[in-house]
Amino acid sequence: MDADRAESPDSSETAPARPSVGWRHRAEFLVFRTLVALIEALPRQTCDSLARGLAWCIHHLLPRKLTRYYVARDNLRQSFGDRYSDQQMDDLIHRMWIHLFRMVGEIVLMPRKLRVAGLTEAIEFRNKGDVLRAMASGRPVLLLSGHYGNWEMAVSVFGLFGFPMGLVARDLDNPLLHRWFQRFRRYTGHVQIGKKGGSGLMVEQLERRGSLALLGDQDAGGSGLFVDFFGRPASTFKSIGLLAMEYEALICVGYARRLDSTTSTGWPRFELGCEEVIDPREFDSGDALREITQRYTAALERVIRRAPEQYFWVHRRWKSVPKTREKREQRKLKRAG
Repeated sequence: MDADRAESPDSSETAPARPSVGWRHRAEFLVFRTLVALIEALPRQTCDSLARGLAWCIHHLLPRKLTRYYVARDNLRQSFGDRYSDQQMDDLIHRMWIHLFRMVGEIVLMPRKLRVAGLTEAIEFRNKGDVLRAMASGRPVLLLSGHYGNWEMAVSVFGLFGFPMGLVARDLDNPLLHRWFQRFRRYTGHVQIGKKGGSGLMVEQLERRGSLALLGDQDAGGSGLFVDFFGRPASTFKSIGLLAMEYEALICVGYARRLDSTTSTGWPRFELGCEEVIDPREFDSGDALREITQRYTAALERVIRRAPEQYFWVHRRWKSVPKTREKREQRKLKRAG
């Protein structure tokens, strides 16, 4: 799910022409399906051990440039300053990979393991009333999260409780993998809307006072809106705030954070929470778009600080810089040259 997801599932999935499938796509999908079959066949505890083993290999055996280790370390240092020693930071990055591999296993097993009857044991809710009031308000809702915790579980639970929505997601480069994830997201009643070329379907959803789920923590390039994220200007998509303002949609900043405990069946427990509900009607200044964007970005930051090892730090979140800073850096380079 990304930041920039109709009438029916078919309308979103058959509109674009299907891309051709090459041998590389088939090979990648074969590897993926083999891993899926392996995860489905293994006991939960073994899958967890496998995730730890794969994370160890990624962290200790592969070249660090290849795994974006230095990107993650720089992001952490810039975000937390001297809070972590070098050893603590290295351990945090290692735990990030463990989390990501565990999340892959959870996604594979979700259609079989995640059922309404077991949610009371598997989910610990935080500020549930805020979300329910937003969903029952009769207004469109933007369910916003980031690459934190298990974001797929966050939206799946809503589908299981009878709140289907449009999931805004970038089309995967591999068509076979893309179709697998479409089917996966559909099992809880959601409709996937392509990030590219899906604006019409998003508008239809909001005009019907429906809900959209999206991620709002990716770099938006030079044309994005720069707001503070961990104390640094981060280019952020304008579309979330613009949609909220135009359709008076409530923004629910939510997350699914993995807890240290498990259920009686060995399935991990999660805190499914709402950090903040943002009402665009409350912003009447001339800079409302910036204020809304900063507000939900700050809410995402608060969530990430609670368990930073569950955030995907290898993202180049601060890749883009404000133009004034770019020009200043260019002048410095010219003087140095």
